[in-house]
Amino acid sequence: MQVPKVVEIKRIEEESPTVKTFIFDWKVDSEKPGQFMMVWNFEDEKPMSISLIDNIKNEIGISIRNVGEFTKQIHKLQIGDKLGLRGPYGRGFDISGIKVLAVGGGIGMAPIVAYSEKASKSGIEVHIVSAASTMDELLFSERIKRSGAKLLTCTDDGTHGYCGYGTDLAEKALSEEDYDMVVSCGPEIMMKKLFKMVEKYRIPSQFSLERYMKCGLGLCGQCCVDDQGWRVCVEGPVFWQDELRMITEFGKYKRDSSGQKHKI
Repeated sequence: MQVPKVVEIKRIEEESPTVKTFIFDWKVDSEKPGQFMMVWNFEDEKPMSISLIDNIKNEIGISIRNVGEFTKQIHKLQIGDKLGLRGPYGRGFDISGIKVLAVGGGIGMAPIVAYSEKASKSGIEVHIVSAASTMDELLFSERIKRSGAKLLTCTDDGTHGYCGYGTDLAEKALSEEDYDMVVSCGPEIMMKKLFKMVEKYRIPSQFSLERYMKCGLGLCGQCCVDDQGWRVCVEGPVFWQDELRMITEFGKYKRDSSGQKHKI
């Protein structure tokens, strides 16, 4: 039976004014960048991407943006406080290729930084487009630099790096460099534009989707996507581009807890 494991918060990293990373002792086994954990605050449970996988220190980290009541409560926790974790769940990123472009937007940088660290250790040359609304919200820049990856930053307001959207900077990179893989996580409107680019350039690509999840195990069917019925928590959250071609809702709409469609 899948039940949460209650663990103490070992460290807390302040990533930005709105994002904190909570680090726990955890026996790292098959965890992969792109997978997620179900996080339980003893009242409610939500899926959160794994942003740190350290199989030397046996630690994992979960990066959480303060956007609602659940995350607001977690942001108040201190070192030594406890949370419940179960997982890891879902399909993560495939670590392959020689030269990879990784594109992350906002909190979507959480699995991207974990990917960067693991891929770089495997000898893959990684270039990362990190997009945020403003300089203070750019995430994991120092970790990315330490991993050896090349960091390309952009902000909507031009306070750091390229002034514009992550897709603009990605288009520039794709036109100037030869990549044999693209990976991405972020707002779906961003990934839809990126998807059209990789189709044009004919580059194999992986995209991490976000959908409303209840169980994380594929039992409730809450996160099924049209028209294939794939469960994002099991068949995803990472999908290859040839799979995304068959997901008719991609870049168009997603459903809330009641099943109601909401335009993206």
